[in-house]
Amino acid sequence: MDYSRFFKHISQTGLAPFADHLSRMLAAVEPDKHGDYERWQQALNGLPQVAVSSMAFDASAVRVGQVDDCDASVRQQIEQCLRGLHPWRKGPFELCGVHVDTEWRSDWKWDRLAPHIDPLHGRTVLDIGCGSGYHLWRMLGAGAAMTIGVDPSLLFQMQFRAIEHFTGPQPVYHLPLGIEHLPAEMRAFDTVFSMGVLYHRRSPFDHLIELRDLLRPGGQLVLETLIIEAEQGQVLVPDGRYARMGNVWFLPSVPTLIQWLQKVRFKNVRCVDVTATSVQEQRSTDWMTFQSLPDFLDPSDPQRTIEGYPGPRRAIILAEA
Repeated sequence: MDYSRFFKHISQTGLAPFADHLSRMLAAVEPDKHGDYERWQQALNGLPQVAVSSMAFDASAVRVGQVDDCDASVRQQIEQCLRGLHPWRKGPFELCGVHVDTEWRSDWKWDRLAPHIDPLHGRTVLDIGCGSGYHLWRMLGAGAAMTIGVDPSLLFQMQFRAIEHFTGPQPVYHLPLGIEHLPAEMRAFDTVFSMGVLYHRRSPFDHLIELRDLLRPGGQLVLETLIIEAEQGQVLVPDGRYARMGNVWFLPSVPTLIQWLQKVRFKNVRCVDVTATSVQEQRSTDWMTFQSLPDFLDPSDPQRTIEGYPGPRRAIILAEA
């Protein structure tokens, strides 16, 4: 995996002092040890070269190329290679007429948060737990100067590279790292997104402090996470699984979450959206054929999870470092 373009770019930015640390962390990633890596690499290597006529990063589906940019046989080759990177979780994407209908309608989340956040024009942006990078492209479409995503999943890294194969070099980077691999107290990013991550962390306060210390003074945090409808001080700690997820540690109420952020010295903390996750927003598709949200809800009461907990509701919280 070649990150030379990333390091060349950050050498000209305020991220330059952190290059050595990031280089060491990336050097420690050993993709060859993953059992599916060779298969994924073959899928990437099979993608044809196409001179795309257009790119749109500000539409619901991140669109690269048009149907007329290649013939049917090339388009079939593209689809076959992309399907070799199954399952596709976050999207959707449109590549030379091939529609990647991902499990999540991640564009719905973007539509909920985009009207409320500080303008991204000219900003250096970090996305924690970025998945395949769908939102990185939307951030670029919103005018960000550079977007960086971190996610330790190698499959997500390969899916990002598949999109990048068609976009060519852009100021968008995906690093197969977790937040714990980033330098401490960087204080370097204008905006940091943490979406769908907080409830997977064992210590909410440690995660919030890590997010705060990634931001420059006055930088904005965009936090999206599962919550419960309850008063301040109330938190749901699932006994076992939540919606069949085994790594959900806690779901706070919105007032509790705001209090947590204020306690670790975030300023101007406010909730801008609360939305129940629907089976139209998260579902199985031809591009993600495993179980999804409809299988995780109580069939006799879809307002509750299969375990009997309140169904998933997600809040978007904004705050400043």
